[in-house]
Amino acid sequence: MLKVGLTGGIGAGKSEVSRLLVAHGAVLIDADRIAREVVEPGTPGLAAVVEAFGSGVLAPDGTLDRPALGAIVFADADRLAVLNSIVHPLVGARSAELEAAATGDSVVVHDVPLLAENGLAPLYDLVVVVDASPETQLDRLVRLRGMTEEDARARMAAQATREKRLEIADIVIENDVPLDELHQRVDAVWADLAQRASAA
Repeated sequence: MLKVGLTGGIGAGKSEVSRLLVAHGAVLIDADRIAREVVEPGTPGLAAVVEAFGSGVLAPDGTLDRPALGAIVFADADRLAVLNSIVHPLVGARSAELEAAATGDSVVVHDVPLLAENGLAPLYDLVVVVDASPETQLDRLVRLRGMTEEDARARMAAQATREKRLEIADIVIENDVPLDELHQRVDAVWADLAQRASAA
């Protein structure tokens, strides 16, 4: 098994790369998706969040009211640390379960947006960084996601610097290119990953 950490700045195209890797046969473990799953209604995770933050973080239908919770934690580092202490171990346990279910020569891709920020590179056999210039990121966020330029710049500034991500990269997929060229680059990276997995 080859454990790959996949990351990239917002708007760099990481989601597209993970989709292409899955199409090749990678086992995808998506940290963001799991973080949502572990606080769905009826889970111990949601119960723990409500116990820590009160019933005001629940929507009328019993789901987590993310904007309400966000308003509490993003203004207060201590409260954010409390939330992380609940969610992160649950995400870690679920990720480990999914990884354990993968077969011997699988390429297991962990899609982790905050891989660089949280110093997680040592957890993986290698790290793939999807990289794009800040100009490309900004254009995609404004044009494709409908963000204002101000919001897009703020979201980019809140993440690790491009340099910090590139420092931890074993493989860099440059994505200032048209989609068909990105496909070719991912094809080449997949061939490399598959070869490493079978040799591991």
